[in-house]
Formats: sequence, structure tokens, C-alpha cells
Amino acid sequence: MLQRIFGRASTEMPAHLNLSPPHRAEHIGSLLRPADLLAKRIEFEEKKCSAVELRAVEDTCIAAAVQLQQETGIKTITDGEYRRDAFYNGMFETLDGMTVMPFRPLDTFMSYVPYVAIFKAMQIPGYSSVYCTGKVTRNKGVYTEDFKYLTSIVAPEDIKNIKQTMCGPTWMHLRHGSEFTYDTTVYSNDVEYFADLVQAYREEIQALYDLGCRNIQFDDPTFSFYCDESMIAGMEQAGVDHEALLGMYIAVYNNIIRDRPVDLTVGVHTCRGNFKGMHYSEGSYARISVRLFRELDVDCYYLEYDNIRSGTLEPLRYLPLYKVVVLGFITTKTGELESVAEIKARVEQAVEIISQGEPRRSKADALQQICISPQCGFASVCEGNPLSEVDERKKLELVVGAAREIWA
Repeated sequence: MLQRIFGRASTEMPAHLNLSPPHRAEHIGSLLRPADLLAKRIEFEEKKCSAVELRAVEDTCIAAAVQLQQETGIKTITDGEYRRDAFYNGMFETLDGMTVMPFRPLDTFMSYVPYVAIFKAMQIPGYSSVYCTGKVTRNKGVYTEDFKYLTSIVAPEDIKNIKQTMCGPTWMHLRHGSEFTYDTTVYSNDVEYFADLVQAYREEIQALYDLGCRNIQFDDPTFSFYCDESMIAGMEQAGVDHEALLGMYIAVYNNIIRDRPVDLTVGVHTCRGNFKGMHYSEGSYARISVRLFRELDVDCYYLEYDNIRSGTLEPLRYLPLYKVVVLGFITTKTGELESVAEIKARVEQAVEIISQGEPRRSKADALQQICISPQCGFASVCEGNPLSEVDERKKLELVVGAAREIWA
């Protein structure tokens, strides 16, 4: 057990290192949708059942998903994102001022964004999206009712373990750029647009906190896309100042979560795409590691490290003393099961790098800053990844089993 090998953490580690959450054995959030839920959603989309009927099936399936998490030993509880078609659903579709468009021409999407480049290669003429047509305001809850339902089916002492996932605030802006994200008669520039969007996010997070939520996870591939040289080259060709844009995105996050309660853990999950097991980009976190770890004011980072496309663990050397990394060593793209020995070896490597980083710290202290998880959810879109529910259970049990051996 690595905990015994490296010894106890020093008393010099920051007292505000936010742990539990995240827990040593984590998962990102989305789970494979049961067949009856997928069938009912199709019925709903074909107008063959009501929203009430769909929600009843969702409720039943979510209760089963919570049971799965508890049976496997996972402490973090999510609703599996069963009420969404894709991980990014929720915020943009619900806020006033946002208009859902079933079809937006592909020339309103930024061609340098990795998945947009794939769409263009496939000659897809357009895609559903959101366009800001009015002032952004939050006049009703986005995830609050979903959170309330989860609190009704778990023990009171487990409410603190509920994790609310949500789409990151940069998603639509990276997709459409300043020119096509908002109506310029409504907002004349990015500063005005993001000021209102930040306020809407702050109100939603406060409402969730008031309901008992103590764990927020932003899902945002934006930061990982920045690791892909093809996107950087495309931005430069388009005349986009990518470093300034990254700085603006970091500032947006920091403004959303500034002055947050000390008992609220905020994390960001960033991966390289996970559409039915297919990735969109590749590249090491090295390109953004200093800014990601030092400037983005979150408590923890959920990072993708399940294959060679993710690069080495070297960027972890910039992890500050007061932050946590949840290392995604277990893949959700296939059912192939990793070994505990392999996971332990990679954790040891991460410990070595973090301990020798800037600033240096003991290996025991470095180990305290690490948790493990799958690299992404099991179903970033409702159709899910190419693995079975049995595979999913085994993956979650593997995360728990490995964590017990490492931190027992």
C-alpha cells in the first residue's frame, strides 16, 4: 500500500486542501442509459409520451443508478446525467435570452474546434446549437429540481456526496466565436456577454448550495482542446489570439466561483472528447499546465490519462500545494479492464513527479493530492460508449479496489 510506503502527510500541507469530495475513488458523472430509458426518450421525441411519463422512467432509472454507485463502493453520487441527451445540456437551453436552434449552418461554427473539423470532414451541413438572442438571465432553476430528486432518494448523511455536473461556460463561445455566439445588437462584445452569463452561473450555484450541494463539477473539453496543436494552428490562421482567449476563459471561471463558501468543492473535468468512445483531439497538458494549475481557481482537476494521446504525467509538476488532481487512468472507451498493479504504478509515477515539482513536497504529501477515476463518463451522449453495463460495474469496482489498496 502506497500510503504505508510513503508515510503520513506532513502537517505543513494546507489545511484547506479540499478532499471528500473529491473522494479517493471517483467517477466523472455520466452512466450508461438503461434500454427502457432510451426507448422512452425516443417515444418522447416522437411525441408518443408526455414529459411527465418520461420523468417517471428517469426517476426509476436514476434510483437504480444511485444503487449501482453505492453497491460498487463509489461515494460520489450523480444521477448518471440520465435527464440529458448530452453532457452539455442544461444551462444554455434553460437560461432566458438563449434560443435553441435545431439547425445552425456549419459556417457559424469555428472550424478550428476539433469536433467541428470532424463535422466538416464528414460534410455535415449544420448541427443543433444555441444562439444568444436576448439578455442572459436565470429566471428558473437549471439543475435544482434534479438535485432535489437526488436528495429525496439518498440518506441525509449522503447528500454531501452528491456531485452536480454542469456544462462549462465557455462551451458555446469556443464553438461559435464572438461573431456567432450572441446577437451583436444585444451584446456588443464578449465582456458584456460573459458578465451576464457569469451572473447566471453564480445564481445557479448559489441555489444548489442552498439546497445542500457541496460538490460542483464543470465539464469542459475546452482546456484539453487547447492541448491540440491543430486547434492552435487553426486559431492562428484565423487570427485568433489563443493565449488572450484562454486568459478570458480562465477569468470567466474565476468570476463565477469567486467568494464561494469554503465547504463547496469546485472541480473541472477536461478530456479530449468522448463521443460514443471516439475522441476529438490529442496532446499533452503541458501546453496549458502552468495556467491551468496556477491561474484557474478550482479545487480539483479531473484529468484524462487513459492512453498515449494524453501525453505524460510531467505537467503535474506544476500542481500547487493546495489543489487536488483526479487522475483518469481507467478508460470508459472500451470494456477492457485495467489491472490494479498498472494503476498503482501510474499513481507512484504521479507521486514522484508532484513531489519533485514546483514547489517540492514529500511523497506522502503528494499522494494526499491524488485521487483516481475513469478518464471520462460512460455516456457523454445518451447512446453511451461501446461497453456493457457489466463492464461499467467492473470499471467502477476497479477504481474502488485500487483506491483501497493505495490509500488503505
